[in-house]
Amino acid sequence: MSTQTLNIEALQNYLQDKLPGFSGQLHAEKFAGGQSNPTFLLSDDTQKWVLRRKPPGELLASAHAVDREYRVLSALWDTDVPVAKTYLLCEDESIIGSMFYIMEYLDGRVFWDPELPEVSSNKERTAIYEDMNRVLAALHSVDPLAVGLEDFGRPGNYFERQVSRWTKQYRASETEHSPAMERLIEWLPANMPQDDGSVSLVHGDFRLDNLMFHPTEPRIIGILDWELSTLGHPLADLSYQVMAWQMPAGDGLRGLAGCDRAALGIPSDEEYIASYCQRTGRADIAHWSFYLVFCFFRLAAILQGVKKRSLIGTASSAEATAKGALVEPLAEMGVSYIDR
Repeated sequence: MSTQTLNIEALQNYLQDKLPGFSGQLHAEKFAGGQSNPTFLLSDDTQKWVLRRKPPGELLASAHAVDREYRVLSALWDTDVPVAKTYLLCEDESIIGSMFYIMEYLDGRVFWDPELPEVSSNKERTAIYEDMNRVLAALHSVDPLAVGLEDFGRPGNYFERQVSRWTKQYRASETEHSPAMERLIEWLPANMPQDDGSVSLVHGDFRLDNLMFHPTEPRIIGILDWELSTLGHPLADLSYQVMAWQMPAGDGLRGLAGCDRAALGIPSDEEYIASYCQRTGRADIAHWSFYLVFCFFRLAAILQGVKKRSLIGTASSAEATAKGALVEPLAEMGVSYIDR
């Protein structure tokens, strides 16, 4: 079954009396993004919604958890964390071939390049990065118990669990031998920081192009793509975002390496980290290099899954093959931080 299309007739019949305000003829158009979970714009004569589905076919265990996305979005609706409103979750795979949920359509801007070339002033670029920092701190300040997410992750050392999980996922989707990935798999458990007890809701993929900004203001109106969210260590999100900026621009990586950030009004790593620490009451961050190495490993393992799905024909994006080619470069960048 194709990830690029929906069974419109079956979906229309299902939504007829379940989606508030739905009437008329249903239309669907696939978004270019949604690398892991295919994402569609739905519309009738007057309204718009967004549908996210699991891809059909054979999938890795625990991957593509759209039901978890639905749960966390619903839980955060009344908090300071900007999210789209959810409407329904359908776990009946017979409707369109896989589980899906429907949420509010947000009309705003998504920026793909961290240099923000489409933004006209340094003042606005600075404000965009400042709001990313504010929203990340707001997310990590949410009390999971207060929003009913106290069981959203497993107890114990988050990084220990994550290294184990992504090692298993990498092994399950491994297509060729990678000396760099083997080095990371060996190094990370041997250099694990002692668990400091910090637990928060973490997004798992917090980066610029997973944020929807207001159409004209430097303000986030929704965090997108919650598939990897869980209870974990807040520094996982912060280090993942900073890790992405270490990459070179181009070649599918869209980083800030070599960019004159000050000339563009974009904060340095140190400035961004300091702002986050001030907002969350942290004095400093020990073992920072471990967190960066972990993030390179984790992203490489995720993209190895994309590569495997592209080979067996279940990847949802035409860019899947190109993304898979980034596995080795990412692993090698992780190794470079070990050797510094």
